[in-house]
Amino acid sequence: MKGRNMTRWRDPAKDPRQEAKSNLITPEGHARLSGILDHLSRMRRPEISAKVGEAAALGDRSESADYTYNKKELNRVIARIRYLGKRLDELQVVDRLPADTGRVYFGAFVTLEDEDGDELAIRIVGHDETDTAKRWISVDAPLARALLGKALDDEATVAAPGGETRYIITAIDYRDPGASR
Repeated sequence: MKGRNMTRWRDPAKDPRQEAKSNLITPEGHARLSGILDHLSRMRRPEISAKVGEAAALGDRSESADYTYNKKELNRVIARIRYLGKRLDELQVVDRLPADTGRVYFGAFVTLEDEDGDELAIRIVGHDETDTAKRWISVDAPLARALLGKALDDEATVAAPGGETRYIITAIDYRDPGASR
């Protein structure tokens, strides 16, 4: 079995993949993950199971590319269902606004201005709902960690590969989670 499932050794103390992830999630993110789990369980898994059964009924499984592909896909879907089920049980839904909405906390929409005067609008969300296209960053990200607890017009410094970057908080907004239900 040498090499088949082997990966490069990483020191667990320094491996960023081993860092603990926060278990916070917004109500929208929880609903999305629940919807994905429901779709995989009710629609996708039975559909692929039927394809595997049809391919198995045709004869020699060892030479059937259709059987092999669908069996691998079924295993991926089952693994994803198992992961989502466990992850949803661990998550804590943050469904209320913080007591002090003048400071940056989980779920905040924050507008930042860098040293060059360029604006950056982000939202601080849970690890499972990050989206670079929407500029939603994880609460565990270095920028989010630097912003947590800061107020309007405060300065936050973030270490970046090109050196430190300074941001000034120009706007903090919270959208009421109960209003979207």
